Amino acid sequence: VQLVESGGGSVQTGGSLRLSCSYSGFTHSRYYLGWFRQSPGKEREEVATIYVGGWSTHYAASVKGRFAISVDNAKTTLFLQMGNLKIEDTAMYYCAAGNEVWYGDHWGLPNRPQDYNYWGQGTQVTVS
Repeated sequence: VQLVESGGGSVQTGGSLRLSCSYSGFTHSRYYLGWFRQSPGKEREEVATIYVGGWSTHYAASVKGRFAISVDNAKTTLFLQMGNLKIEDTAMYYCAAGNEVWYGDHWGLPNRPQDYNYWGQGTQVTVS
């Protein structure tokens, strides 16, 4: 499995950016794709997650209403549309792929870094 991010850069507060992640190499069709971010001195955290079929999503509270995750399976590309960017959104952004997680009584969407097996190299987003 390969994941390659692009689209990062520098933007002013209140601006927008769209990140892309090209993915390949999956041997089955039931997987989840996620965006995570990490800034210096902080743990990697979930930004947004989506089922590859596109109908199940999850957002971190800090980005809900400002970011939108989507997937284009025909182009095997994952997107993260980021709007109303804030200084605290500055981080390295990673896309990742993983499988559903057993939550004790049901299978569900993975939203923790440890739930993901495959990672891209990251793309830097800087908001000033």
